[in-house]
Amino acid sequence: MSNKPFQFKEFSVNQNKTAMKVGTDGVLLGAWVTIANDVTSVLDIGTGTGLIALQVAQKSDCKIIDAVEIEPDAYEQAVENFENSPWANRLFCYHASIQEFANEMDEKYDLIISNPPYFNDTYKKLESKRAKARHTKTLSFEELLSATANLLTPNGTCAFVLPIHEEEKFLILAEKLNLHPNSILRVKGNKESPLKRILIQLGFKKTFPNMDTLIIEIERHIYTEEYKNLVREFYLNL
Repeated sequence: MSNKPFQFKEFSVNQNKTAMKVGTDGVLLGAWVTIANDVTSVLDIGTGTGLIALQVAQKSDCKIIDAVEIEPDAYEQAVENFENSPWANRLFCYHASIQEFANEMDEKYDLIISNPPYFNDTYKKLESKRAKARHTKTLSFEELLSATANLLTPNGTCAFVLPIHEEEKFLILAEKLNLHPNSILRVKGNKESPLKRILIQLGFKKTFPNMDTLIIEIERHIYTEEYKNLVREFYLNL
């Protein structure tokens, strides 16, 4: 996977220091998440390159956009990308685990967003840094959701992207913390492929969730209008 900077319409993401590169999951989540007009503070958990925090900065006027990253090289990369962006005065990255961060911070956030680790059973054959970023042994869903619930304002929301097979488990854990889905988007690569990802936005208020399905491609590298409309404000040449 390329180490070259990834150029978006309004910002660039350097990714030469990090194991986790710019990918569809993060871009989708950053493009899809709803940011209400009264949201003033945002937290991106496990920011990696800082991609999602940068998307939030582009699409909103939020005054505080914080990020947390435990891996040293990724933390340095996120700081670099934040400083090089047009919104450097609104972006800040903390070098800490979310567990430590949640225990030490008194501040609450109106929106918390995360593309979390999700390989539950095995590291598979990934290099160690990438495995750490992708594995729930480093950050379990229970720990992620508990920290999120502690850091979220009463009227705030939180959003995540997950493999489709984790949906039921994740929502059960969220329910125990009084976090209820208000919007769900299930994603598949093309019309014939199985569902692959789920994007979920939750809050403390119980509502009937908006539910939809997104198909990314008509055929290889030929994208659906729905997908293009979702990510157009970020990707070049769309």
